[in-house]
Parts: sequence; structure tokens; C-alpha cells
Amino acid sequence: MPNPNRGSCGFQSSEFEQKYNRPSKSQLKREMTALQKLGEELIAESRDRVKRVPMPEDVRDAILECQQIKDHEGRRRQTQYVGKKMRILESHEIVEIQKTLDSWRGLSKADTSAMHALERHRDRLLKDDGVLTELMAKHPELDVQQVRTMIRNARKEQAENKPPKAYRAIFQMLKELQKLSAQESDDDGDRH
Repeated sequence: MPNPNRGSCGFQSSEFEQKYNRPSKSQLKREMTALQKLGEELIAESRDRVKRVPMPEDVRDAILECQQIKDHEGRRRQTQYVGKKMRILESHEIVEIQKTLDSWRGLSKADTSAMHALERHRDRLLKDDGVLTELMAKHPELDVQQVRTMIRNARKEQAENKPPKAYRAIFQMLKELQKLSAQESDDDGDRH
């Protein structure tokens, strides 16, 4: 019969446990890798763009110098140096650099989600004729026959694996309608 008291000393203490008030080594490594990648993204940009990024001169100079190096090993070492320079930046400087890079990439997350919503609307339009009725109720200025023809052509393209010309045209139409709706709501907001 096993002894239930075996191995227990009767009291619990956290006196000897170490408390860490700093990030783990893994977290530090992840942060360093992210900054290294940020530096590499800057190196990949054109010289004119890099010159417009708000950052300290020494970091900019390191990036511009790295862009000029053609030798593989030399470029690798300079890229590591850029990563080292990126790690000494303040957090607000890193945020500014990231914002600038994100603006260059074009679409924000809101724009991307709006685009996905339009794609879902287009797919519903192709599957259900009731969605077309709703669309016509919202936008009576649309030519019903033209929209029906586009839908019919898009369905035919999908069935025959043809290039999606009408499919894309429907997306562009929905995009224009969304722009018009946004402008009308802005105009209504200005009037009130």
C-alpha cells in the first residue's frame, strides 16, 4: 500500500522560485527577428522611398549602403548590421517606419475587408436571383437587362472554365455602386 505522505514536506513555499520581470529569451528573439525583417523590407524599397521614411540618419545610411552592395556575403553582413541598427530604435520610431511601409503597400485592413465583402456579394448575386431584386431596389438607376446579362455571362464563364470577364465586370459594378453610396452618405452628412 503506497504511503500518501511520501514525497510531501507538509508546506508549500514560493520563496525559492525565481520571478522574472523581463521578457523571455524566445520573446526577445521574436522581436529581434521582426526588426530584422523590417530592415530587410526597407532595403528592398527604392532609394527615393527610403529617403522619405522618418528614421535616424545612421539607420538610413546603413540601409542605403546595403542597397549598393552587390556581393552576397557583404550584403548579408550589411543586412545584419541594419538589423542591429533597427534594434536600437525607439518604439515610436519603429511604429512610424511600419506605418510608412504599410501605406506603401496600399490596401489597409479595412479596404481589404470591404473588398472581400464585395466579392461575397458578387457570389451571392450569381447564386440567388433574389439578391438581384434587393440590389435593384437599392439602386433603381441600374439597367436591369445589362446586369442580368452580366450575371448570365459570368455563370456561363464559370461553367465553361473561360476567363472571368463578366465575373470581374460584376465586381467593378458593385465597387462603383459602393463608391456612389459612400458619396451620397457623405453628401447627406454635409447637409445636416
